[in-house]
Amino acid sequence: MVATVRTSVSTALVWFRRDLRLADNPAWSAACAEHTRVLPVYIHGEDDGPWSPGAASRWWLHHSLHALDRDLRDAGGALHLSRGEPLHALRQLIARSGASAVYWNRLYEPAAIERDVQIKSALREEGVGVHSQNAALWFEPWQIATQKGQPYKVFTPYWRNLRPRLQPSKPLLAPHVPDGHALPNGLSLAALGLLPRVDWAGGLRENWRPGEAGARELLEVFLDDAIGAYAHARDLPARHGTSRLSPHLHFGEISPRQIHYALERHACAADVKHRPDIEPYLRQLGWREFAHHLLYHFPLTPAANFNPRFNNFSWAPDDPSMIRRWQEGRTGIPLVDAGMRELWHTGWIHNRVRMIVGSFLTKNLRQHWQQGARWFWDTLVDADLASNTLGWQWIAGCGADAAPYFRVFNPVTQAKKFDPDGMYLRHWLPELADAPLALLHEPWKSEALLTRSGYPPPLVVLGKSRLQALDAYGALAR
Repeated sequence: MVATVRTSVSTALVWFRRDLRLADNPAWSAACAEHTRVLPVYIHGEDDGPWSPGAASRWWLHHSLHALDRDLRDAGGALHLSRGEPLHALRQLIARSGASAVYWNRLYEPAAIERDVQIKSALREEGVGVHSQNAALWFEPWQIATQKGQPYKVFTPYWRNLRPRLQPSKPLLAPHVPDGHALPNGLSLAALGLLPRVDWAGGLRENWRPGEAGARELLEVFLDDAIGAYAHARDLPARHGTSRLSPHLHFGEISPRQIHYALERHACAADVKHRPDIEPYLRQLGWREFAHHLLYHFPLTPAANFNPRFNNFSWAPDDPSMIRRWQEGRTGIPLVDAGMRELWHTGWIHNRVRMIVGSFLTKNLRQHWQQGARWFWDTLVDADLASNTLGWQWIAGCGADAAPYFRVFNPVTQAKKFDPDGMYLRHWLPELADAPLALLHEPWKSEALLTRSGYPPPLVVLGKSRLQALDAYGALAR
């Protein structure tokens, strides 16, 4: 193959957003292939609207940007940091650099789509080439549709449509950087103000390594250890039976295409007897795609019920004290409290436990699902508007694919089934670490245990609150 010889100097800006990697980055690869000088930039918005990144996300973003800049410097470039309104910042960078084109990878949140359309139109009118790519999803949200050309509202038929189309394709390698030296006078990373003034992130540092290298490392661990037992182990919160790649996916430090390709290669390399079943994990990635499909087609759902019948649902009045006890892991229900403490300490919570703590808030306490969505948004390192919205509306019963919408998870039954020896509970509830197993899941059965341990009595009686929730849900059908 004859290499392309460029006869003139051309400069491009690559606007990094939530695609903080060099490998399998379509915008980055395209710019490096087409231009003699490529300048990577990150613009921190002053106001990203009602869903500006929460505290845990900002912590992750700080460290992910640091990792990306390090990787760029190793490749001969550097990341230029700026802040402010993106179109204004891009215009300034174009004027200073002489760039003739801007490249970026698409985002799918409603506000981001509206902003990007405006920026693309404005820059093209000014004679600047603008090129956007898909780096975050297997398929664009508009590419999967029903036979009538309508968006899907139920996951299973959506997945039946998508899965046959999904073929492993080799990810793009990190390209050679033609000339990637940053513009002078960029901001320091500290100037973006992403880190908390009071350092509460010790647990995050202990559990995570933001950046592309950290994502690759976690994927390798998952392939070597957990994928073989994933179908069963993913439901056990005491085990690392899941990939834990969700924050890396959200920030674009790894792509679903990279994961799929690695899974297929790993499965093919194994002997038939020990070949892992990768389908359950691919299906979970499919739920992520479905979440973006829904958010694109139903952009009001972060603030409005997907099912309008729930506009008349009888939520209990907001109870700040009750919500606070839920947030702090002091409800007196061990599995709920363990999950909420895991979330606060690590910025992450096991998927099954997410469903249980969400069910407890929205059904046993009958607090509005947006209370939970907002708390998760601020505390999760993998806070993603599409997945967070789908998850909370599904749990509350008002979202897509939420049948039976009146499902109420029993935290005691769930704990006995998925944490039978109490390892997860004892780890996150040290005051109950010495409790006998017969009482660990239901400590309120022993007044002496509560007194000795200081563990709170239950916020509500599970059985009674479940019946009250079912009555409220039953009223929707009448």
